[in-house]
Amino acid sequence: MDSWDDMRVFLSVARNESLSGAGRVLKLDPATVGRRVARLEENFGTPLFIKSPQGYALTEAGLRLLRHAEEAEQAMTAANEDVAGRSEGLSGQIRIGAPDGCANFVLPQVCSAIVEQNPDLDVQIVSLPRVVNLSKREADLAVAVSAPTAGRLTVQKITDYKLHLAASRGYLRNAPPITSLDDLAGHKLIGYIPDMIFDKELDYLADLGVERVRLASNSVMVQFQWILGNAGMGIVHDFALAGINRLTKILPEELSLTRSFYLVRHADDRRLDRLNRFSELLSEGIRKEVLRLEGLS
Repeated sequence: MDSWDDMRVFLSVARNESLSGAGRVLKLDPATVGRRVARLEENFGTPLFIKSPQGYALTEAGLRLLRHAEEAEQAMTAANEDVAGRSEGLSGQIRIGAPDGCANFVLPQVCSAIVEQNPDLDVQIVSLPRVVNLSKREADLAVAVSAPTAGRLTVQKITDYKLHLAASRGYLRNAPPITSLDDLAGHKLIGYIPDMIFDKELDYLADLGVERVRLASNSVMVQFQWILGNAGMGIVHDFALAGINRLTKILPEELSLTRSFYLVRHADDRRLDRLNRFSELLSEGIRKEVLRLEGLS
């Protein structure tokens, strides 16, 4: 391998599983990326990728090289931080992956406050209806609703949060009265698409024995808009109810759920002072914002 630049090309193809995807990240023509990969394979004397119409998959040799390439990447990042020295403020770009409930209702306020205090910092929030893949560098760190048990990751619990069954006042005015959980059978329920629930912690309606969800989406925001629009009732984060007088909790004493947010990072990133400092600010900000919003709900 001729240079760290070659390693960057290899890593990008491995993570994006295509020449075009790697080219977009590296700002290189896909043909150039392909030539660089071919040169690497020639230098090593072995294929690093299995090429197919579906994309580029790592061979056994490629998987072995991936570990060394990621270690080199971490070493280069740490070296840059060390040589540049610790500055008072954070700078550069940091990307956070998060489930859309957190991404829509909590992170905007938290990240705005962090950026306000760090003018040279750019923050990107990636909201996906699935677990963010840190190994492919879809994000620098992630907020998750359960603690992952696989992969070289560090996991830190951030905070607990509450959820309740809720509906709009407009829906409740025209619906049968609800005095117990048994009465829910006669109501239109809103929730996740059952076969697209990517984390068991999001299967809120399972404990109620609900077998049919009349209106379903893999997006929290779609569910929330249905509930706001008098279409039915569903499980809502307490921090999403803050200041919305049109929604009311249903049977809050009988049906109250508690879940948790976790901060997930690459294990090797513990050496990076910049990410350590950002993680502390993010975790503390999420804790405070959840407490504030739940107090208003």
